[in-house]
Amino acid sequence: MRPPLKFLDHEIFDVVIIGGGINGAAAAQEIVGQGHSVLLVEKGDFGSGTSSRSSRLLHCGLRYLAPGHSIWDFVVHPTRFITAMKMAKQAMEARAEFVETSSLRARPLQFAFPIYREGPYRAWQVDIAFLILKLLGPRNPPLDYHRISGTEARNMPLMSQLRDLDRIDSLAVYREYEFDWPERVCMDCILDAERMGAVVRNYTLARLGRRRDGRVWPVMLTDQLNGATVEVSTSIVLNLAGIWIDEVNATPEPNAKRRVLGTKGTHIVVKLPDSCAGYGVATLNSKSEPFYCIPWHDLHYFGPTETLYEGNKEDIHVTNEEQAWLLKEANRLLPGIGLSEKDVRLTWAGVRPLTYDKAVPFGNRSRQLHDLTGDGMPNVLAMTAGPVMSHRSAGRLLAKAVAKRLTPQRRRQRPDYAPKQPPAGDSSPALVSGLSTRLSDLQHGIQKEHAVTLMDLLFRRTGLGWRHQFSEAELDQAASVLATERGLSSAERRREIEAFKIECERLFGRRSSQDSFTNTIAGKDWDESG
Repeated sequence: MRPPLKFLDHEIFDVVIIGGGINGAAAAQEIVGQGHSVLLVEKGDFGSGTSSRSSRLLHCGLRYLAPGHSIWDFVVHPTRFITAMKMAKQAMEARAEFVETSSLRARPLQFAFPIYREGPYRAWQVDIAFLILKLLGPRNPPLDYHRISGTEARNMPLMSQLRDLDRIDSLAVYREYEFDWPERVCMDCILDAERMGAVVRNYTLARLGRRRDGRVWPVMLTDQLNGATVEVSTSIVLNLAGIWIDEVNATPEPNAKRRVLGTKGTHIVVKLPDSCAGYGVATLNSKSEPFYCIPWHDLHYFGPTETLYEGNKEDIHVTNEEQAWLLKEANRLLPGIGLSEKDVRLTWAGVRPLTYDKAVPFGNRSRQLHDLTGDGMPNVLAMTAGPVMSHRSAGRLLAKAVAKRLTPQRRRQRPDYAPKQPPAGDSSPALVSGLSTRLSDLQHGIQKEHAVTLMDLLFRRTGLGWRHQFSEAELDQAASVLATERGLSSAERRREIEAFKIECERLFGRRSSQDSFTNTIAGKDWDESG
């Protein structure tokens, strides 16, 4: 349970981290582990922003070695090749470490990259790309890379539905991994940071004040649930607020330089034939941008898009036009299946906090650590373009930067990267028949994992919402657990259910050409008609 905010009034921390997404969570874990006192605050729920809206791939880095239009782009722009090699190496290392230490949070997938005779890449170029990846990364887990002929592709599940099968030279087949689910990975980091002594708070807005005495940063905290306010102090601030980084900086320094450029990525989820389960496709869309068909439990999702975003940061969702474009690209990739808007089960969208760079119209994708001393904010650091998959190296980079500025006063502790599971062995009934999540797991999420709302519980703590459409009875049962633990009245319990439904519709609802959205998540079962 969340303790009252008043207990933090006038507390002093070595480091205050603003932003409880995946990189803020990883930073808290590493920094408290090296002996600093840490406060992590997030204005919403942990992992509820961009961290939960990605393509969910723990990918091998192949996309970094595919410049888009032609491999010769690297010849013309050698610095891009150097950056690509660096990012591919980071991807392979992150993939290896995460699979080794947190295998419960990653699922292996078989992917194929179709090589068309008239396409931008030749088979030998793809062979070289995978050789580079193999040389850059650890041996395990293996890439399992091999190529099969276009003729053999006709006999493979999903691949037999690819467009222009007669023009496919070969398929590059390899192993990828998928996060299941990123929000839970974020919670794993946060719970371990808390174990080592970090103070963590969700639904707490942080405002950075002006520096005092040349060394102390005041941070005003507001509880988003009850309006309570306190002030804490810190030596170092890590601004890891993602797409809100510039807004956080502007409070103490209105003239601070712009650091973030947001690009929007959207996805749609559909049900493909059962024979396609477990098989994915990586390709290029009609704009020569990376595009994926990714297996996900018994479903598949397509995406992402890549568009500049300057809209409302509090209301990021898939639009009618984006859904239509994704369906068009999905049907271009797999024309034999013939998807329509009625086939869309759910959608999601996120905005990537890329690095603002005038020379790069769609933002610099290379991870950047910004020292804001030049903006009048010494000992304030920010990070942009930090993807979910490399969160551990991001956390270590930030911990190293803190250690250079402040000597730890506490004993060192070793982070534990193992997934954090709810207690096992009780006889609590399941929330959903046939699935493993128990009512006691919901209680644990509220008591020990800072869950406040049904959305926190059903999506971010248990992940159930990503793979199950709740009946009214199931929602009522989950809300009853929440009401009991939080002391809510019957009216408040009903409001929690309605708020959950509205949030599901807003964030994940299928878009319709007739309506703004169609509820496909809560209180309605999927059916054959869509």
